[in-house]
Amino acid sequence: MSEPFGVRLRAQMERRGPLCVGIDPSPALLTAWGLDDSPAGLERFTFTVAEAVSGVAAAVKPQSAFFERWGSRGVAVLERVIPSLREAGALVILDVKRGDIDSTMAGYAEAYLEQGSPMAADAMTVSPYLGFGSLAGAITTARANDAGVFVLARTSNPEALTLQSAVADQIFEGVAAANEGEDDLGSVGVVVGATLDKVGHPLDRLGGPILSPGLGAQGGSPPRWPGSSPAYGTRCCPRCRGRCSPTPRASGARSSATATSAWST
Repeated sequence: MSEPFGVRLRAQMERRGPLCVGIDPSPALLTAWGLDDSPAGLERFTFTVAEAVSGVAAAVKPQSAFFERWGSRGVAVLERVIPSLREAGALVILDVKRGDIDSTMAGYAEAYLEQGSPMAADAMTVSPYLGFGSLAGAITTARANDAGVFVLARTSNPEALTLQSAVADQIFEGVAAANEGEDDLGSVGVVVGATLDKVGHPLDRLGGPILSPGLGAQGGSPPRWPGSSPAYGTRCCPRCRGRCSPTPRASGARSSATATSAWST
């Protein structure tokens, strides 16, 4: 890599729009596609979506849990699709939501962000609920590899509201501090759900990207949160799940992703 993740993400969104497509091969979605809930079905689903969207989406976000549920057979599919997506020009944000003490987080980051790792992605999602400082090892590894991290901040699931409302300011402040001094878009971002009516924090001060899940299957719309600056729009990388993958044919998935990308710009 020659440029930090934030720089590459900004350039990608300027070229392709802000869409990030989720690859979420859940049992229900495999069944909806007429596929077996098996490693073979997982592989067909994954590579069909990858073929369809790698040339039109700014980023692609595989959900690691749906690969891990099949053990080594599922992880092997993940290890193949990540480099395939990157070679096709898509940025890969691996959704693993890891959160642990500093040294353990460094180990997770080596697995998911260090160049040469079988699962090296462009960015990973992380959980800050052992304290924002526990993410230091992951952030250090990300910077050393021109990669990024997205920190869970205000997610869409209702059961998170009480906890996240209590600590969100600390998370947003930690992200802003991590990006301080960056000349361009920083590489430490946040996850903020697209289904939320309000966030309660000035997002234009973060200095980093915002991953906003909720388009498509969760019923969200492109975020227009009150209090966010016009610059915020260039930092949002919305994600969709069902909307971009309603069919087991690559052409249908590609058309849906292209339409959603235009809709979310």
